[in-house]
Amino acid sequence: MDETYDVVLLVERELTELDASQVVDLHKGLDEAVVYHVLLPVEDAASRVQAAIGSIARYEMVPPMDAVDADTLERLNRDLVERARGELTRSIAVLRAAGAAADGHITPDDPVRALATEVAKHHAAEAIVLTAPHAVQDFFHLDWASRARRAIGIPTLHLLEHETFDEQGGGGEGVSGV
Repeated sequence: MDETYDVVLLVERELTELDASQVVDLHKGLDEAVVYHVLLPVEDAASRVQAAIGSIARYEMVPPMDAVDADTLERLNRDLVERARGELTRSIAVLRAAGAAADGHITPDDPVRALATEVAKHHAAEAIVLTAPHAVQDFFHLDWASRARRAIGIPTLHLLEHETFDEQGGGGEGVSGV
């Protein structure tokens, strides 16, 4: 039986062709066949509505969540799941178009816990977390990649989605000019 080099990709949004190409390029030249397992978290509608209401009316009286009826939340949940499934399908397609073997699924669970589960399930050799920049979370090491590094015990790379390696600080990392 041929061995595979399994990589779990935790993505915040749909992969672009650039994202897929860069991820696949990272593993060119490996002796084993590389298989990517894409994991895309899907938000819960109630949490999303609550966050939106909180950001709109920060210091004002906010109506309780009961003000949003169950049918509306159910419809929002269906829409969020449908959108996430579409993003996942397109992400797998761009990985395959880049020459990779790929599968995946969406998850309503905490992204890092879901990542740990996928890593264990596939006996993954590494994990890659692709997100937009999140300055505050990154600074305090509360971002998905930092949390994953503490939780899963395998090499974990954090890439910024939709940016080339050079745009991600490839010209020298850390504090310069100090």
